[in-house]
Formats: sequence, structure tokens, C-alpha cells
Amino acid sequence: MDKAVRNLKICIVGAGMGGLTCALALAKQGFENIEVYEFASNLGFVGAGIQLAPNMARVLDRLGVWGSVEKEAVVLRSTSIRQGATNGELAKVDLDYIKETYGYPHSVGHRSNLADSIYQGCTQEPSIKFILSTTVTNVDTSSTKPSFDALQRGRSEPYRVTCDVLLAADGVKSIVRVAMLNALRVSATVQDTGQAAYRIMLTREQMASDPELLDLIDSERVVRWIGAKRHIIAYPVQSHEIYNLSTAQPDLNFAAAPSATYTTKASKRAMLDVFADFCPLVQKMLNLVAEGDVCEWKLRIHQPLPTWVHNSTALVGDACHPTLPHMAQGAAQAIEDAAVLGVVLGRLPDASPDSINEALRVYEIVRKERAETLVELAAASGRALHLGDDNEEARKKRDAEFAALRKGQGPVPDKWADAEVQKMIYGFDCDKAANAAFDKAFGKA
Repeated sequence: MDKAVRNLKICIVGAGMGGLTCALALAKQGFENIEVYEFASNLGFVGAGIQLAPNMARVLDRLGVWGSVEKEAVVLRSTSIRQGATNGELAKVDLDYIKETYGYPHSVGHRSNLADSIYQGCTQEPSIKFILSTTVTNVDTSSTKPSFDALQRGRSEPYRVTCDVLLAADGVKSIVRVAMLNALRVSATVQDTGQAAYRIMLTREQMASDPELLDLIDSERVVRWIGAKRHIIAYPVQSHEIYNLSTAQPDLNFAAAPSATYTTKASKRAMLDVFADFCPLVQKMLNLVAEGDVCEWKLRIHQPLPTWVHNSTALVGDACHPTLPHMAQGAAQAIEDAAVLGVVLGRLPDASPDSINEALRVYEIVRKERAETLVELAAASGRALHLGDDNEEARKKRDAEFAALRKGQGPVPDKWADAEVQKMIYGFDCDKAANAAFDKAFGKA
């Protein structure tokens, strides 16, 4: 790598999965001046369970952090799709073939362990500097040298930061995206999906006295209970010490919530009412949740953007492709973004703004269509799973597909578990695609 390229100042806004992986991927490429700006005062990672798909594992392994994630992960051997009301199995899909086919199993883990493993990888790289407790405002992407104001808590005045490359990994409420689109005189508004989610974690201790519940936490199986406009997906994490449940249901509780937050404290009674017609097994688990531990998340996306790139600025992860959780690819797609940025910026022939912009355009070529396809797949899968009596014909067609699947025929209505969809997602090597696209754009043989 040319010395001028190596010394480029790269600023990353946001230290979530996308931001952390960007920093690590760039450091591994040899960049020596990487700054990560984060609003939080510390990186004490929290969160619930997360699915660790092979396309994510492939990137993290190349970056040297998959081993620590894998230690606490639970490998899934099957998925069971069930009627919420009866617990009757609509379909069972084997997942054992995934490791043999794609090099990595389909695993699940704890979001905090994933984020901390990537962060610990970053701490081993002296080129990465974290600037915490900092608000980023007044972003200017119109110049070939992006700039922004950084205000650290406890200081009365912000200071101006100018960089060679600005990567916006600041989430669905991205400040950088708003500034970039304003500079381009285009708009893409954040959209309510009409859906919300509860995220629940039950401990082994809570489940230990019930054989049915112990069977769930000791299993290597993901279960999805589906009903009209609602579903629950559940699996064990953290070496089978925690049982993670994530739900999706109509968004009925945010009408009066402040627009600044997408999370609200919810009542246990309201949660139980939402799933009142689900089977006794589900009721047992929901009743174990402590009253004060019930939180509900508003699920939001935004319109597809005309571009992710302006001059030397690029958007990453939820800043450009937030998604519903039904394909379990939100974090994985942000991590793919980061890997591709590492490849294309790491191959810069020189440090000129024109080359930087061209490399970022290659990133967009590799990532935009793929990410947006998966966003739509997640929405379509949710629509199929949530069919009810108000759409009886479509529901009967879906259930007929489940019946055919039990005989080994046809596609899986739950697209997350469909082999052809998995091939498109898990079989994609983002590094290989990035190198090929870079060669084409820069006229390499």
C-alpha cells in the first residue's frame, strides 16, 4: 500500500456492528489513521440473541475474530415452523448441510458477545482510535474532504473534524445520511412498518423446573411460532444458558411515544394479550418474563436511497439499508458492507479524491442491489408468515406449501429457511465480489 494511502484519515461515525467491522477491516488492510466517533460514553455492549449466518462468519474469520464468537455460539441443526395456536409443526427444515455447503454452520449467539469480539479485535490495532461520548453534527459531504462538528460531553464548544474518507455507520436515524441527502437535494424518509417487536431472554434457571422448556433450551433448533399478523422466533444462545425469543406483532403502542426513541417500556399484560391465542408452551415462557423487563421496539425502515455515496462519504449498514428482522441478516449485511469497504479502499492506487470516490462507487455497486434485495425478501417473508383469516386464500396457499414441504417438495414459505434463498445469501463471497468489481472499475487485468 502506498504511504499516502496508508496515511489517509478515515473517520467512522457509529460504533455498532458496521462501524466496528469497518474499523477492523481497514486496520487489517494497513490504514494507520482510523477514528471512530460514538455517542455512547462506553462500549458496554447489550442486546439479545443474534443469528450468525455463514456469510457473516466468513468475514469475521478473515478478520481474525470468529474464534471468540464461535466459542459461545450454538450451532443450529434444524428449524421447526409451528402454528402459534396449537404448537403443531407445519414444517421442519434440516440445517446440517449448511456447514458442508458453505464452510460455516448456521449458528446463533448473543449480540453483546459478537460486538465485544469485534471490538476486542479493534483494540489490538493501534491505528484505531475511539472517540466516545461525542455528538456529531453539521456534517458537510459536499467537499472532497468531508467534515463535521464533534462535541464531547462535558465540553462547551464543538471542534471541527476534517477527514479524507467519512463512513456513516450511525444507524437508521443517521445524521450523516440526512446531511448527505440534503447536499444531493434528494430525500428518503424513515418509514413505520406497522410492526413492533419484543425481545426476551430467559435463563436456564428460569426454565429448569419444566421438562418442556428444558427441551427447548437444550436443543439445537430454532422454532418459529406463526399466527395472524404475529410470530415468535426462539433459540438457545450463550452455550445453552439463555433462551432467546424475538417477536413481531402489529405496532399498537407507539402512537404517543416521542419520535426520538424507537423503544418503549411495555406492560407484561399487553404482551400476554398480543399472544393470548398462542399455545400453552408459549404462554409458559411469556409468563416467566418479569414485569419490569418488558420492552417493545418499533420496527422502522426507510425508502431505498438513490445513492449511498457522495464524494468521499459513504453510508454503511442501517444508515442505508435498515431491514425487518425476518431474514436475520441486518448485522450480517452491515458486516458485509465493512468487508467490501476494506477491500476497495485497501486497493486504492493513490490517495486522490477521485480514486477514493471511484472506490466508494465500487462498494455501492457490490452492495446496494444485494442489500436492498434482502430488505424486500425480509418484508415479503413477514407478509407470508403473518397471513390470517382476513387473507384466507393466500393463507391456504401458504399452508399447502408447508404441507408439500413435509413431503420433501417445493419451496419454504419462511424464506429464511429456504435452501435456494440460503444459497443466494450464504454462498456470496463479498471479498471475491469486491475484488472483481474493483478490477473492472479500475481497468485491472
